[in-house]
Amino acid sequence: MTPMPDQMPDETGPEAGRIVVSVDAMGGDAGPGVVVAGMDLSARKNPEIGFILHGPEEQLRPLVARRRSLAGRVVFHDVAEVVTMEDKPSHVMRHGRDTSMWAALESVRDGKAHGAVSCGNTGALMALSMLCLRRLPGISRPAIAILWPSRNPQGANIMLDVGADVRADARDLLQYAMMGASYARNGMDLRRPRVGLLNVGTEEHKGRPELKEAHALITRFADKANFDFVGFVEGSDIPGDVADVIVTDGFTGNVAIKTGEGTASMIGEALREAFRYSLLSRLASILAITSLRRLKKRIDPRRSNGGIFLGLNGTVVKSHGGSDATSVSAAIKLAFQLAQSGFAEKLAARVASAAELTQDAAGRSVNPAVEEKDGEGQA
Repeated sequence: MTPMPDQMPDETGPEAGRIVVSVDAMGGDAGPGVVVAGMDLSARKNPEIGFILHGPEEQLRPLVARRRSLAGRVVFHDVAEVVTMEDKPSHVMRHGRDTSMWAALESVRDGKAHGAVSCGNTGALMALSMLCLRRLPGISRPAIAILWPSRNPQGANIMLDVGADVRADARDLLQYAMMGASYARNGMDLRRPRVGLLNVGTEEHKGRPELKEAHALITRFADKANFDFVGFVEGSDIPGDVADVIVTDGFTGNVAIKTGEGTASMIGEALREAFRYSLLSRLASILAITSLRRLKKRIDPRRSNGGIFLGLNGTVVKSHGGSDATSVSAAIKLAFQLAQSGFAEKLAARVASAAELTQDAAGRSVNPAVEEKDGEGQA
């Protein structure tokens, strides 16, 4: 650390009552200027946030100096090496310990920050996160969970996995359901979340064998894990009000969110084109400006930007590689809110008790005809 006199650690650290977010300044496509601009937006909205900023200090310090809201709230960690979007996760695992991405995670591991945010290479970030922070006991595969705008009263559904691992067997999907339910309970204040398993149809005979097996497992353990399982759901239910948590494998989830983002962008462009069509349509757009702004805010993927890595010993939020300042600010806000709620500690406790259930699942038949009656639990 190389703090300036007006940026001492005792002014930004956890001991001062601030929630500190560790930020990888160098991961995004648009460069550190956008990352610092996102920090500025967050700092202006919330005086309780402090930052540790990782990257080349000589490049970062002038960017921070131009943002008055960041004065006295940033500690610099001078790191020269950067993980690029082209770097393979296997290479980064062997050679990435001198990078800004690793440094951001290390601050969380060492207790200097409450959570980390990076716009960098997703595969590399997950690989380094598992190496630096380690998986929670009992977790086979960590998952990336995102908030998807929905018709539910809370305004968003949780979906996982959306890209941590393209594969997922039945036990992985059961763990995703448990972690997603814990996220909904502690992050969205839903006492008993509804969980759905994404499939090509809602009928129980449809889908791949691992989905049918996962359906039986989740059905068996839902009550013990303190959530309601609504069964199979379809793609049209992702933004719907049938479930609060949508569980799927990382391949399907990643395709779904990229499709959703592209569709939202297309709708926005189509609306702008429609309102420019004639003088009358331009007048209509002026009259509808308030409603249009509300719609834009509702479907703007930048405002729900930020995927949280679940199943690790620490909070890590992945922002899009092409994030702008609004997107970075949204990811920082998510990290802040999760830290404020003590989510990491609560999730660890839930996973510890849930591990017993998944171990039980491994040793018992998943045939519903031979299931034993489950009692109530608090996991």
